[in-house]
Formats: sequence, C-alpha cells, structure tokens
Amino acid sequence: MEEKLASIKDRYEDLTRQMADPDLANDYTRYSEVAKQHNELKEIVEVINQRDKAMRDLAENKEMAAGTDTDLAEMATAEIPGLESSIIELDGQVKQLLVPKDPRDDKNVIVEIRAGAGGDEAGLFAAELYRLYTRYAENRRWKHELIDQSESGIGGFKEVVFEIKGKGAYSKLKWESGVHRVQRVPATESSGRIHTSTVTVAVLPEAEEVDIQIPLTDLDIGTHRSRGAGGQNVQKNESAVRITHKPTGIVVAVQDERSQGQNRLRAMSILRSRLYEMEQNKRDAELSQNRKDQVGSGERNEKIRTYNFPQGRVTDHRIGKSIFSITAVMDGGIEEFITELGADDVARKLGEAVA
Repeated sequence: MEEKLASIKDRYEDLTRQMADPDLANDYTRYSEVAKQHNELKEIVEVINQRDKAMRDLAENKEMAAGTDTDLAEMATAEIPGLESSIIELDGQVKQLLVPKDPRDDKNVIVEIRAGAGGDEAGLFAAELYRLYTRYAENRRWKHELIDQSESGIGGFKEVVFEIKGKGAYSKLKWESGVHRVQRVPATESSGRIHTSTVTVAVLPEAEEVDIQIPLTDLDIGTHRSRGAGGQNVQKNESAVRITHKPTGIVVAVQDERSQGQNRLRAMSILRSRLYEMEQNKRDAELSQNRKDQVGSGERNEKIRTYNFPQGRVTDHRIGKSIFSITAVMDGGIEEFITELGADDVARKLGEAVA
C-alpha cells in the first residue's frame, strides 16, 4: 500500500506543478481537467500527509523514550499511545479514501420484487419481502410509495414495484438485489412437507433526466384501465400507462397514480432508472470483468440469501453469515447484513485499489 500512497503523492505534486504553469492557464480545457484531477486527490493527500507526520513523530518519540534523558523519555513515552491511536485512525481514513465512491449511493431507489419458482408460496413470500423493505424504510424514516402491483389472488404478489426515497437509500439497499430463497411449510401443505420457493429482487438507483435522455421516437406509449378493486377512476378512466422502449424492449407499466399524466411521469422515471442501470453495468464490465454490480447482472440468477423458517435462520451466502432471528429480519431487521456486506465490498475494492 505504501507504494500506492507514494504514487498518489507524486501525482498530486505533478498536478500542482502543472497548475502553476502560466501556459496551462491559457488552455481552459486542459486546465479544467488538471484542476479536476488535483481536486479529486487533495483530500486523500492531506490525510496521507497527516498520517506520515504522525508516523515520523511516533518514531522520534520512541527514540527519545529509549534515551538517557529521564524527563524527556517520560514525556515521549506518554505521547506514544496517542500517536499510535492517531495512526490507526488516519490509516483507516486513507483506506476508505482509496476505495472509489459509487456516485449512485445517495440516490433514491426503485425496488422490483417478482415471484419466482414456487407458485402461490413464492407470491406470498414476495408480499412478505415487500413488507420487510417498507418496514426497513420506515425504521430509517425514509418514504416509500407503491408504483405497480400484480396480485396473485391469495394475498401475495406476482410482482410489486415501489419507490423508496431517502438519502443513501441505494448505498444500503443495493445489496438486496438477487434471488431470495425461502424454505418453510406452506399454509396450504397438509402433509407438513417443507417447500423451497424463490423471489427475485431488483434495486435500481433512481435516474433523473440529466442522467438519461430518451428520445420520444424510441418510445411506444399506450394506456389502459387500471386493475384494482373498483371505483370510478378504475372503471371508467384509462389512467394506467404502459411504455415500451423500442431499442431495448424494456416494458414499464404503472397504474398506481390517479391520473394518466402522473402514471406517465412515474413510468418514465422507472424506464430511465432501468436504462441508467444498464449503462452503468456496461461501463463496469468494460472497466473490469470481475467488477459487476449485482443489480441487473448475471449474479441475479444466483441465490443471495436463504430464509429457513423451520430453523428460524436467515443466511446470506455472499458473506456466509446467519442470523437466528427470522422474525426480526422479516420485520425489517436487515441492517446487520447490510453493514457486513458493505464492509466486505470495501475490503475487496481496497485490495484491488492497492494491487
């Protein structure tokens, strides 16, 4: 890691020299690029310098502590624990800054839950996961809004789409993308046999128009009557909107809002998020075949978590962690998983950064 830090400092000093060059000031485009790179490295270089100074001070204090001057040795010895503590803290800050921040982390998210293998039981578990994530959002005082749903008829969902709004929502919930497996005895099972069902979760960072611009010529927009329990709006007005993105074949349907205009705006928001995700995954793949987001990648076909009700156990297979309190987990208690998944990701990325 020391070589990596030395190269960062060398690069920063080189950029500083370039910015002091009068000729560079006359080239606005080049100056802007150099200034941008300089600013991106400024924070980590400042922390590296603080860490280097603390390490020099520690070495000096240890030398004085071993010296013959009793008073000086006593003073130096007293300062050593504080310096060691500072170095550990600064070392942690440096490692955090070495890991590139995901620019999507602060975004709101659109969550799509779909029943997989398992028929009605999968639909029931999809509804339970919907409650899990809305409870998690409520515990963090985030807002959530239902966008679209397709009910299975017995209290479950074939599909449910909803939005969660809150600072850092994507940074937390992105780890939930993938296949969730449930093992339990269904209420309709008379023989007491354990069934295994699956539900797919996709977490999309909300994209704005500035992120993704979509020409109207690429869209096929249709309307239809909303599905639902009844009411004038549902029965008489074609308020539901279905948008097909012709270049990719992505289809988005929204029926939750009261007006066609609101549903159209929401459908466009979801479409932008899906296209934004596709573009981001494409860029990630180009940078490295070994660094793909879980959302929308092949990893979605692999189970990420198992909910075993007979054993009262929830296991996340990515980090090999189990929590033996399934009731708490199903009530939104997934923060422990999220924290450890985030730490595991930082460790992995740090290894790549210093390699």
